[in-house]
Amino acid sequence: MLIPLDHIQEKPLELNGKETVECFPVLEEIQAAGECIFIAPITYALVAAREYDHIRVTGTLSTTVRLQCSRCLTDYEAPLVSSFTIIYRRSDEAKAACEEETELSSDVLVSSTFNGDEIDMTHEIEEQVAMSVPLKPLCNEGCRGLCPDCGADLNKVSCRCSERAFNFKFSALKDFKVNR
Repeated sequence: MLIPLDHIQEKPLELNGKETVECFPVLEEIQAAGECIFIAPITYALVAAREYDHIRVTGTLSTTVRLQCSRCLTDYEAPLVSSFTIIYRRSDEAKAACEEETELSSDVLVSSTFNGDEIDMTHEIEEQVAMSVPLKPLCNEGCRGLCPDCGADLNKVSCRCSERAFNFKFSALKDFKVNR
């Protein structure tokens, strides 16, 4: 997704739209790896404004994904929403700013560089959406998962495996007392 700089003058440029996941190679890799399935396009609302020697882009991204719960293995749909602010500097200005400074400021940590007359937002959009995908997805906070013995979904049924199973490995330590 490209932002032409000549459209950002005195007043900020607002961009709204939708892009399919096929426009973002990193998101396609995430989907191909089975981490999630994008079931809706990436919806964006961006505002790009000139500030001094840089361009500030603030925005919100949203989509809907299908995930697999890491506890009970059921598929569920979840919204992904990400808000961000990125400061873009021309690549030669960014090098000069880094050479002058020894300590990284918060502006440098959320900044990126560009060349030419347009800013390519593809990488930043991919990054924001990828960071929104949970590492250990849960269908809900109270998910009880699967029984480790029989594999029953403990959210739907209760099993008696934990009642009858007793691990004798540490039974010799059950009466152990520590004197302090």
